[in-house]
Order: sequence, then structure tokens, then C-alpha cells
Amino acid sequence: MPELPEVEHVKRGIVPDVESTTIQSVTFSEAVKLGKKNQRETIIKGLELDTFKTFTEGYKINQIERRSKYIYFYLEREDDQRILVSHLGMAGGFFVVNELDEIRDKNYRKHWHVIFNLDNDKMLVYSDIRRFGEIRNLPELAAYPSLLEIAPEPFDDDALDHYLAYFNERKFYNKPIKAMILDHRVIAGCGNIYACEALFRAGIHPARKADSLTLQERKMLFYYIREVLEEGIRYGGTSISDYRHADGRRGEMQNRLNVYKQDTCKVCGTPIERQVIATRNSHFCPECQS
Repeated sequence: MPELPEVEHVKRGIVPDVESTTIQSVTFSEAVKLGKKNQRETIIKGLELDTFKTFTEGYKINQIERRSKYIYFYLEREDDQRILVSHLGMAGGFFVVNELDEIRDKNYRKHWHVIFNLDNDKMLVYSDIRRFGEIRNLPELAAYPSLLEIAPEPFDDDALDHYLAYFNERKFYNKPIKAMILDHRVIAGCGNIYACEALFRAGIHPARKADSLTLQERKMLFYYIREVLEEGIRYGGTSISDYRHADGRRGEMQNRLNVYKQDTCKVCGTPIERQVIATRNSHFCPECQS
């Protein structure tokens, strides 16, 4: 699943060709149309397809930003303002091309689901191999309340204090620390890969109860989360399976992982162990993490 660094790179890849353009028309794949016909919300969530087009076509994309693992497109037409909110799910991605054949990866080329035809003659294409992603058209962020619960960006000045405050909430006392840091109300954008890597760097076992961590360990873990997320951005994100940049290239962060999908610990050589925590497969070194 694309996490904060991967979504940041997707956003950076589409901004130059998409920001300040106007959406002339929207095209949906047969899978999206069939899903709606059968009362399933395939990709386009919360609106009927015709209504989605009404509140999208003819709108200018004034700004694109990333918030946690979401991409926000701020739209405007005359005095009406809307926000397209997209989550990439397990294997979603945006591509900017002149025609579909320019999408390098054949799976993404085959599994396109929404095309935004822009007034600069380019197409903003949303592709999703597994169809777990979503695009919503909202009048305001408050129309999708869970977006308002997202923690500050981990690079913001108030992110550390926000994170530390959650250790005082009783519902987190007995939760594994891995489950706590995956909660976007606690830390924005930290998913399974980067959580595993940060816990390894901090020397903390992912199954430890949150309230067992000392204040020093809590702070150290936060700084390592921020560090691995910054590295993920610096190295173009992690391309282990489906993730690709907007231009089709792969990231390089997978070459720097210490425990996630590794066989042995790069520090002590101990075999990496796996344990399901918070429904996610956690990877850790039983010697280096306690």
C-alpha cells in the first residue's frame, strides 16, 4: 500500500502538468460503470457517476496537496469550490500522459479507471490494479469527517506533542505500539513498511504494549518514524510490488530496508521473524528489538 513517501512522489509527479489546468471531461472505465450499476462503489465513492461529472467537469484545479496518504485536488468553477480527495488503496496510481499507451507499466495501462481530460491536451489517469482505491468529490473536507481526525504531518512542529498526548489515552494503554503508530489519528502517513523500519531503528519490538515505553523510547520512536519517512521521500518511495511514480519509474527505498520482507537482520544476521499485529504482517529482529 502506498504510504506517505510514495503518495508524496505521486503528488510531485502530477503537479507540474496538472495544477492550474481545467478538467474538460471525465471518462470512466467499464469496471467503474458496472460497479455503480450493481450498487457497488468502485473507485468513485459517495456520488453517482453523472453527479461526479457535474461537480468535476469545467472546474479548474487550483492546487494539489498531499495530506497523510491522501491527495487533495482543490477545484473551482466560478464561485463554486470543490475538493477531489483520493486514496490510492493497495495499488492505485496517477499518471499524466498524452495517450494511454504512454503508461509504461502494462498492468497500470490495462487497469485504468478514471481519465480526467485536461485543457492542456493531457490526460490525468487514475489506474488501480486491485481497485481498492477511491476518489471522492466533496464540497468541503468536513463532508468526510475522518479526514479531520488525521494527525499533523510528522514534519510539523506540533506533531511530536500530538503523538505523545495519545499515550495518555486509556484506549491505547494495552495496544501494541505497532498498532498505535499505524493509527492516522496518532501519526499521519506511517504505514506498515515504515512502521516496521522505525521500530527496528528504535530497537522496540512491535508487539510491546504502548504504555510500557519510557518517555525516552516514545520520543526516540517518533524521531525514527520521521527519519524513515524522510528517507522514503528522498529515495523515491518503496517499490516492492505495484507502486510506481507518476512517470512510471520505481522508487529505491526498498534497497535500504532493514527488516521489512528481509530474510536476515542486516545488523546481527539473525533471521527476521514475522507476526500479525493490527491485522498487518510485522517484520522484526528478535535480537535487536525488545
